[in-house]
Amino acid sequence: MASFEQFDLKKPLRNALNDLGFDTPTAIQEQAYSVVLSGKDVLGIAQTGTGKTLAYSLPILTEHKFSKDYFPRTLILVPTRELVIQVVKDLEELTKYMNCRVLGIYGGVNIKRQRVALAEGTDIVIATPGRIYDLALDQSMSLKGIKKLVIDEVDVMLDLGFRYQLSNILELLPERRQNIMFSATMTDHVEALIDHFFVDPKKISIAVSGTPLDNISQARYDVPNFYTKVNLLQSLLVDQDEFKKVLVFTSNKKMADRLFEEMDELHGDETCVIHSNKSQNYRIRSIEEFDEGQNRILISTDIMSRGLDLEKITHVINFDTPAFPENYMHRIGRTGRAEKEGNAILFSTEKEQKWREGIEELMNYKVPVLEMPSEVQISTKLIPEEQPEDAMLKNPDRNMKFEERGASTHEKKDKNQKTNQGGSYKRNIKKKYKKAQTRGDKTYHKRQKRG
Repeated sequence: MASFEQFDLKKPLRNALNDLGFDTPTAIQEQAYSVVLSGKDVLGIAQTGTGKTLAYSLPILTEHKFSKDYFPRTLILVPTRELVIQVVKDLEELTKYMNCRVLGIYGGVNIKRQRVALAEGTDIVIATPGRIYDLALDQSMSLKGIKKLVIDEVDVMLDLGFRYQLSNILELLPERRQNIMFSATMTDHVEALIDHFFVDPKKISIAVSGTPLDNISQARYDVPNFYTKVNLLQSLLVDQDEFKKVLVFTSNKKMADRLFEEMDELHGDETCVIHSNKSQNYRIRSIEEFDEGQNRILISTDIMSRGLDLEKITHVINFDTPAFPENYMHRIGRTGRAEKEGNAILFSTEKEQKWREGIEELMNYKVPVLEMPSEVQISTKLIPEEQPEDAMLKNPDRNMKFEERGASTHEKKDKNQKTNQGGSYKRNIKKKYKKAQTRGDKTYHKRQKRG
């Protein structure tokens, strides 16, 4: 069996791993270590939850040397603020016995404080692309010292619209650098980025892109509408012994808030919600309370599926079926972390069946369908998005103009034809005093007199 002892790590790193209880590397960590250490460009493809953060950070920290330079030498780009906080925490734990300065940079907080922190000097910067690009443009952060660039969850980053910032950051970096990219899925956009900026990268693929982890049990329910989904969810969550720590994904912020309100009556004391409209402090507090076990249920949008390593999540419930199959892979990867057993449940309405089929096609796996529990009430109540369009909206005559109008309408029309002349005072002043001549008018009249 593989061991971290074979990596020939420095003593400070070995001590940190011992404190964390890590003794056996995962497959991606074992295969990536020597390749990243060689200095070659690297592309790592592995399922979410296999330890990609440690796979690139261990070899980078092995090469780390003390420096008094103010400029960072390693830049790690991640898609979300929450993931910045997570990676900073991981690296601080790994470097607790080392002299290594780690700094997290993300949007939504005072940029002046980040400028001050950068001016004080740092070795490794973990950042979201948007904020780091802003700091590079105003020259608050120098990229000239970057020797290693890590792009974590690159497929997610491109999906979130960071392609422009990523391309511009890559253009600003020194040509001589090592590029390290890790992802759970492989897309055409990722390949295009690699072709343009990477130099003969070494590919490490632990599993086919889109392959689910074997230790995650999957099941699904066919559900007619939102309120029946709520009834089913509440019925499942009654069993606190089985559903000990549950992450519930919704399709958008509005749906997350709506579900949170519905859950408040039965599970209000143990439920929290998180999405991008919540303040940074609220989001961090929700994550911490869920991670520490103060809350059993966390309702979230896909923002929470982006690489966060939360402890002992027993179930991931897809309250809404994601339209993009890759998002399903990221979602279910929140359970079954570090080879532990996990469970994923998918709710799908008739409209969502096509998305469910896309997920199964990506995984090359049919998710087993379960019978609806007998105690679950099938609701006929519909949310606005589920209701049929108003018949009046389909009226072909709705845009026709009335041909006959009353006298009052004609009077109003004539009245509305009058123009605003600025009031009697302005009109009288205008008659009394002529408009002042411009310099061009005066010159023209002088020439006329001379002529």
